Amino acid sequence: MQRDIHVYKFGGASVRDAEAVRNVGRIVQEFGASPAVIVVSAMGKMTNALERLAEAYFERSEQTSGLFEEIRNYHWEVAGALFPADHEVFTLLNDHFVEIEWVLEDEPDANFDYVYDQIVSVGELLATRIVHALLVDQGVNAAWLDARDVIKTDNTYREARVNWQSTQQRVDQVIRPMLAEGGFILTQGFIGCTSENFSITLGREGSDYSAGILAYCLDAVALTIWKDVPGVLTADPKAFDNVQLIERLTYREAVEMTYYGAKVIHPKTIKPLQNKQIPLYVRSFVEPGNSGTWIGTDLEAALPPVIVHDRHQALVHISVKDYSFVAEHHLSELFALFARCRIKINLMRNTAISFTVCCSYHADRIAAFKEAIPDNFNVVVDTGLSLYTIRHATPAAIDALMEDKVIVLEERFKDTVQFAVRDLVVARPR
Repeated sequence: MQRDIHVYKFGGASVRDAEAVRNVGRIVQEFGASPAVIVVSAMGKMTNALERLAEAYFERSEQTSGLFEEIRNYHWEVAGALFPADHEVFTLLNDHFVEIEWVLEDEPDANFDYVYDQIVSVGELLATRIVHALLVDQGVNAAWLDARDVIKTDNTYREARVNWQSTQQRVDQVIRPMLAEGGFILTQGFIGCTSENFSITLGREGSDYSAGILAYCLDAVALTIWKDVPGVLTADPKAFDNVQLIERLTYREAVEMTYYGAKVIHPKTIKPLQNKQIPLYVRSFVEPGNSGTWIGTDLEAALPPVIVHDRHQALVHISVKDYSFVAEHHLSELFALFARCRIKINLMRNTAISFTVCCSYHADRIAAFKEAIPDNFNVVVDTGLSLYTIRHATPAAIDALMEDKVIVLEERFKDTVQFAVRDLVVARPR
């Protein structure tokens, strides 16, 4: 009978440079229990860099080759600080760079989301090659696995939907035999494979979700996500003072926090864990000896106000040109269009002749929405906004947070309040 299986996930900050990679090796050896699957994100800010490369290539920019060289040099430098010049890892890294070069040599596909996934997905492959090589050199029993051989999805590029049946079959066929003798498997977060064998991604920051998928399919005893914060906090410590560690959370509370935009865990991560009652630990790779936050099934506990700040928001104001009421058939039409353009609605309000939503600002998606909306609607887009959500709100917390802010839309429901506010500096479009 196979022993209890653990899943560990390390994000980009945990592998941002050579010393960070060494720290991952120390954590795996000191705190890692085998058999286990280790899921790793792209290094540092490499996903952002690869996004810029994908955009430049799609736009046929002269900057394309320079951006590619910056990405290649970054990984060469990290690997060069960890391994001798004749190490096998350099050949493996070069193979992945060749994957990108093959894409860049062809004319861009008309579908940018497809182009994005073929380029950006390589970041995780590069990172795991380096981390795996270090673990092996340190004497860790670790095997490298291409996540595209296991995570099977539909064809929704940049936000793929998992084919759970096919993925479960591949986990049983590939991963379980590899773990039968113990040891570790190192694989990538964020990426998967379509039924036509094209690379695809699970959505921005999707490595957490990858770890949740594998934990579910493996009936893991626990999933641990290693972050650069002590655990789940009452607010982003980069933006707020005097934040507190939340030591225990229920699945429900974690889902609510991530739904409202908390970045510490990907929103889709919780559901597969809750389905099988798999506990989630959020721990610090800076202070790995600390226990961090435990998330699971438990009695609700009294929590302090929790603040979630989601930047890069827009208000989309929709009105009917003939001053007729915004009726059910109008709303049905609008919501279908929001879904087709993949616009996530964070807050909404309707009046007799208008409908306003606060959504994450993706210029291309909003442009597609405006292009597709019927002629009987007017559309005005208001950018440069942030969305603040306070869970377990108190009057004092609301007053302190909203002081000196220009509120353009708000909603209150029980002890959760949301405010769309004007940024002092207009956010750069994503």
